[in-house]
Amino acid sequence: MKFFVDTANLEQIKEANALGVLDGVTTNPSLMAKEGIAGDKACREHYLRICQIVNGDVSAEVLSTTYEDMVKEGRELAALHKNIVVKVPATEDGIKTVRTLSSEGIRTNCTLIFNLGQALLAAKAGATYVSPFVGRVDDISGDGVGLIGQIVNVFRYYGFRTEVLAASIRHTRHIIECLEVGADVATCPLAAIKGLLKHPLTDSGLAAFIADQKRVAEAHK
Repeated sequence: MKFFVDTANLEQIKEANALGVLDGVTTNPSLMAKEGIAGDKACREHYLRICQIVNGDVSAEVLSTTYEDMVKEGRELAALHKNIVVKVPATEDGIKTVRTLSSEGIRTNCTLIFNLGQALLAAKAGATYVSPFVGRVDDISGDGVGLIGQIVNVFRYYGFRTEVLAASIRHTRHIIECLEVGADVATCPLAAIKGLLKHPLTDSGLAAFIADQKRVAEAHK
């Protein structure tokens, strides 16, 4: 499984990258706004800053909603840097945009996916990634992880090359569950990734090792 960090915060991206396990970054307009970034020019400059930190895919989301505008914006975003993957919503115009961009060799991430049908159409259109939203499906009493598993199984059965990117990850357990059902990628908050390191037996074991070494060293003074 590949790990992407889901943020526009440069310090969090640097920290995630320093762990040595980061494969990419996803962002969206809400995450950009959280960092006080708005407008095409500011967003594009920020994408370039991210690409300078991470040697991996960086999803940059179109802000347009019509086919013609999304295609134009997608081409412009892809031209910014070789690591940019154009993020497009799973709407009718979005699917058409995915087809056009993919036919031009531009990689895409079809986002805001909440059912198998949307994922299937995106894959048939040539999306590089599909992004089902685990947490948001759970929010309406659905089964977000179950959706990930369903899409993975269908893609494998029919031989789609599109990768399943589990998005809207809320906590560390989500990561483990998405791993278990075969997600290709999980995009997560930094805290959820770091949560994979936490175990009380690791902490107590390390404390015991240090205490034993200190005891022996004092005995030989």
